[in-house]
Amino acid sequence: MDTNIRIAGEAGQGVQTAGDLLVEAFSAMGLHLLSSQSYMSRVRGGLNWFDVRIGDREVLAPREDVDLLIALHEDALTHLRDTVNPDGLIVYDGEAEGTVALHFDGVAQEVGGQVIMANAVAAGAVFGVLGYDVAELVDYLGSVFAKKGAEVVAANAACARRGAELMAAHAGRLQGPAPGSGPRTSVDGARAVALGACTAGLKLAAAYPMSPSTAVLNAIAGYSEQFGILVEQAEDEIAAINIICGATYAGAPAMLTTSGGGFALMAEGLSLAGMLELPAVILLAMRPGPATGLPTRTGQEDLRFVISAGHGEFPRFVFAPGDVTQAYALTRHALAVAHEYQTPAFILTDQYLVDLHATCAPLEAAPRPIDRGLVAAGADYVRYALTDSGISPRAIPGGDAIVMADSDEHTEDGHVTEDLSVRVQMVDKRLRKEAGMCAAALPPTAYRAEDADTLLVCWGSTYGACREAVDLLRDDGRGTSPRPTVGMLHFGQVWPLNADAVRAAIGRRERVVVIEGNARGQFASVLREIGALTDCETMAKYDGLPFTAREIVRRLSHE
Repeated sequence: MDTNIRIAGEAGQGVQTAGDLLVEAFSAMGLHLLSSQSYMSRVRGGLNWFDVRIGDREVLAPREDVDLLIALHEDALTHLRDTVNPDGLIVYDGEAEGTVALHFDGVAQEVGGQVIMANAVAAGAVFGVLGYDVAELVDYLGSVFAKKGAEVVAANAACARRGAELMAAHAGRLQGPAPGSGPRTSVDGARAVALGACTAGLKLAAAYPMSPSTAVLNAIAGYSEQFGILVEQAEDEIAAINIICGATYAGAPAMLTTSGGGFALMAEGLSLAGMLELPAVILLAMRPGPATGLPTRTGQEDLRFVISAGHGEFPRFVFAPGDVTQAYALTRHALAVAHEYQTPAFILTDQYLVDLHATCAPLEAAPRPIDRGLVAAGADYVRYALTDSGISPRAIPGGDAIVMADSDEHTEDGHVTEDLSVRVQMVDKRLRKEAGMCAAALPPTAYRAEDADTLLVCWGSTYGACREAVDLLRDDGRGTSPRPTVGMLHFGQVWPLNADAVRAAIGRRERVVVIEGNARGQFASVLREIGALTDCETMAKYDGLPFTAREIVRRLSHE
């Protein structure tokens, strides 16, 4: 079983803090969980909510419906009341029919002496309703506020206990999943990317801040002392990508974080990395566009942009993790292959994955640096030697070798040239890398696909919703005769693709549905373009919210 809890209120009311308290306390109890956030692009006001879905088995995606709504503001009650299940419960900071009243601010002021502790009251109320021992929450409050002193810890603990006491009369009205079987660790998408990069040997991160990518830069900054990483907030986007180009030329593994609008300003720098054959890694957290669009919402609208960005022709990798575990692993992989092939690599994610928390097996935090592929070279070294693979021996400045680099077309030793025959040789050399990149492309992850007549194809953060939809469709009998069986393929690497391998994985199916968070079916068009797919349906979503499993099931049934 699983329970979906939604805490909703205005920005500035502590919605995220209350949600974070629940996430950490629940994960420490061994509950499986996944959290997601919906928030407006403003510092105060507006309607925000934080969902925490907990279960006694793996939880993969957000839910539309709610079992317990904690409404901190009238707008939350007005706009979200209908999302609560008929047998659910609403705890409201006010008086309204069909709700349980709890004055969070008043209780916080009375018990803790400060309104700011209303989030502890709210978290305690959730524990009270679900019948969980509030001591688990109090323990977490003790650890999170320890640096602020015993008085602050005691006041927050008292607020949490009081919130639970006030809900004691409603304990058991909602059944919470049994704690104990989960992995007891949780991580958010931003930290998973950051930890993957840091353990891979990252030495420099740069950015001009832009939502929702800033969370990743902040996470890297949080690890910077532990791993010895320089984090630079540049004066603008052009400076940020050129910092990365300079760092990678000098041999330092480096990563840039940005979002669509910021990356649009970096296209020339990306081309510079392509011409200089630099292993620049770019984390791009997509948001719905064009222009400012919906800066704090989610979407998968930049795939085509990233694949073709930059002037001229040069290879690049594009990875799109589906969950926090993949975010960690694919970030490490992106750094590794960028260095192996000496070409840019993208990690394409979005607000939903960056912000979500999920329980998972502990991520390895010990440094395991990637192979930078460096060679020791002497005076006869040429940076862009022509090779069958297109990959030249890579030395860095500071040794005996002279490492020439220029944004103009160049000869093998890096000198500027307008010899057009050399120009052709250099283009061919750079593009020869693509054969190796395609051959080594990561295959899609198959889930219950072997016998599937209907195949759901997805990429990036739609992974969890699609996988849960497959289970729902099979579990409710849609997977038995005469109904078609349903399975899925998820792509963590979306460019370049091995067309033969993709074609074999898709195979012959009665129905193929490509599910993605954009209006035009960008990934479906990529699959058609490489000849891996000829006939398919697309399921598009571009309202700024992530897919849910029930939504996929509903639309598959009706479309």
